[in-house]
Amino acid sequence: MKQRLLSLDVFRGLTVAMMILVNNPGDWGHIYAPLEHAEWNGCTPTDLVFPFFLFIVGVSISFAFQGKVADRKTILKIIERSIKLFALGIFLSLFPKFDFSIVRIPGVLQRIAIVFLVSAIVFLTTKQRTQQIIFASLLIGYWLLMTFVPVPDAGAANLEPEHNLGAYLDRLLLGVPHLYKAVKVWDPEGILSTLPAIANGLAGVLVGTWLQRNDKSVSERLMYIYFYGSIALALAWAWDAAGFPINKSLWTSSYSLWTIGLAMFFLAGFYWLIDVKGYKFWTKPFVVYGVNAITVFFLSGLIPRIMNMIKVEMPDGEKVSSITWLYQSFIVPFFSEPKNASLAGAITFVLIWLGILWAMYEKKIIVKV
Repeated sequence: MKQRLLSLDVFRGLTVAMMILVNNPGDWGHIYAPLEHAEWNGCTPTDLVFPFFLFIVGVSISFAFQGKVADRKTILKIIERSIKLFALGIFLSLFPKFDFSIVRIPGVLQRIAIVFLVSAIVFLTTKQRTQQIIFASLLIGYWLLMTFVPVPDAGAANLEPEHNLGAYLDRLLLGVPHLYKAVKVWDPEGILSTLPAIANGLAGVLVGTWLQRNDKSVSERLMYIYFYGSIALALAWAWDAAGFPINKSLWTSSYSLWTIGLAMFFLAGFYWLIDVKGYKFWTKPFVVYGVNAITVFFLSGLIPRIMNMIKVEMPDGEKVSSITWLYQSFIVPFFSEPKNASLAGAITFVLIWLGILWAMYEKKIIVKV
C-alpha cells in the first residue's frame, strides 16, 4: 500500500499559496522587498518558491511511482502528463493574443513539465546511486559550461545577464521574440538553466525515497535529511564565495543547492510536526491548496488576464481594467501606505482562491493534469 505524507501536501500547498501571493500584488510598483525576486545575485524568500515546488515534484514522484516498473504504459503516462503541463504553459503565454510569432516558449509550467519528465524517468530506470551521480553531474556540468566555455560574440565565459552562455543559447535556439518579454534577450526559465533545475527535482526524488525506508527509524530519516540539507547549504555558500553566486535568474548550481538544503529543512520540519507528532489542526488551508496545486496556479494566471480585458470607467472618467477597478475601489481606500495596500490586494487574492479550493476539496473535486 502506498504511503502518503500529509506534510508533503501541506508543504506543496504553502508553496503554491506563496507563489500566488508573490505573483499577484495589488500594485507592481509597490512591493515589499521580501516579496520581490533578487535583482540579480542573492536570494529572497520569493526566490525559494519555484525551486521548492520542483523539489516537491521530485518527492511526489518517489511516492507516486514507488514499486512501478518502467513499462511502455507508465512511460507514456509520464510523457502525456509532461506534454499537458507544457501545453498549459504555452497556452498562458499565448493568451489572449494567440500570436505564435512572439509567444514565449520557456516558462514556469514548461520547466515543471521537463523536470517532471526527466526526474520520473530517471527514478524508474535507474538505481539510487546512479540518481546521485546524475544529480552531481548536472550541477558540476552546468558550472563548467557557464564558467569555462567562451561565449560567441561576447568573449570569455561570464555570468552577465545578456552575455552568458545560457542567454546566448536561448537567443540562438529559441529566438528573441520567444523569450521573457520583460528582459527580451535572455530567459529565467531558459534551456541551459533547466539542467540544474532538474537537480532540484532529483534531490526531491532522493529524499522521498529515503523517507520511505521502513528499515530506518524516524530519527534516522530525519537525521539524514538534516545532515545532507546542511551539507547542501554549506556547499552552496562555498560555491557562492568561490565565484559561482547564488542567482535564480541563472539558476546557478549554488542556488540549486541552497534551495535544496532549505527545502529539506522545511520538509523535515513539517514531517516531524505533522506526520510524526500529529499536529494536524492547522493544516487544512494548505492541504486544499496542495491537492489542486497546478489547477490554481494555471487559473490564477489566466483569470487576471481575462479581467484585464474587461474595462470599467472610474469616477474621473478614466477606463481601467476590472481588476484595477476592484483594487482601487475596495483595497486602496483603506490603506495610507501603498505597499500595505498592495500586500492586502495579494492576500485578498490568495484568500479568494482559498475559498474556491476549499469548496472544491469538500466536494472532492481534484483536477489532475
